[in-house]
Amino acid sequence: MTGDRGPVTTTLPAGAGVPGGAAGADGPAGTGVATGGTSPVAGPGPAAGRSALRARAVLATALSGGRTVLRTMRSDPPLTLRQTGPHTVHLVATAAGPLAGDRLELDIEVAPGTRLTIASVGGTLVLPGRTAEPSLLVVDARVGEGGSLRYAPEPAVLAAGCAHRTVTRLAVAEGGRAVWREELVFGRHGERPGSCHARFDATYAGAPLLRQDLVAGDPAVGDSAAVYGGARCVGSVLLAGHRAASTHLAGGCAVLPLAGPGTLVSALAADAPELRRRLAWGEAAAGDDQS
Repeated sequence: MTGDRGPVTTTLPAGAGVPGGAAGADGPAGTGVATGGTSPVAGPGPAAGRSALRARAVLATALSGGRTVLRTMRSDPPLTLRQTGPHTVHLVATAAGPLAGDRLELDIEVAPGTRLTIASVGGTLVLPGRTAEPSLLVVDARVGEGGSLRYAPEPAVLAAGCAHRTVTRLAVAEGGRAVWREELVFGRHGERPGSCHARFDATYAGAPLLRQDLVAGDPAVGDSAAVYGGARCVGSVLLAGHRAASTHLAGGCAVLPLAGPGTLVSALAADAPELRRRLAWGEAAAGDDQS
């Protein structure tokens, strides 16, 4: 694929769909998340006949004539990438999962002076499989000087019996900015969630900005009023390169300035739409309160 968007390399399965637009909080097709304030609806069961997958997707921008172009866009199912705007890419699920034993990698490079938005067509349903080995998603993202990245996929739903790990590494150069949103739903409607261990490491200008571990799916811990209580969803937004002047607390959401040039918005909610509203409120509050 060539043209004014720059050279792009993409690997897609036959019949992969093209998103009709940006996915939103209230009812993107195929999310497995209900609209209008209910709990996640039931989705497909484990793809018992599928073997574990190894998949890698690579996305890189470049500056051409003062505009952002996609220099590289390469993907394998289920991490399929589709360009939906001059500097917007959607993740399209082209296989069930992740399932137990899957190893998925996403590599993102935002060149200096460019901008990139990454969203997804629908949510991710994390499923058990034929092995006890956990599924693993590794995301490496780098933002160059003066670059801007917004990473905002739809929620991940932890189906009963799943075991999932995520490792996210975000490096933002001096003068760069990143908005990084992650959301988890604890199981489909009426079921206990599987387990998840999510590790997030962020640096800014080479210095540590955020080190965070999130563990879900252990009733002895998660059901505690000091952890998740009765919440069914948890999420966060990291604003790297933007530090709020003060702390904001309201209705299940906290806006916390970090020691470095960044702000962390964290929220709990009973359902996915309410979680999205709380995170959006926190992001707006941080944006209106810059130090």
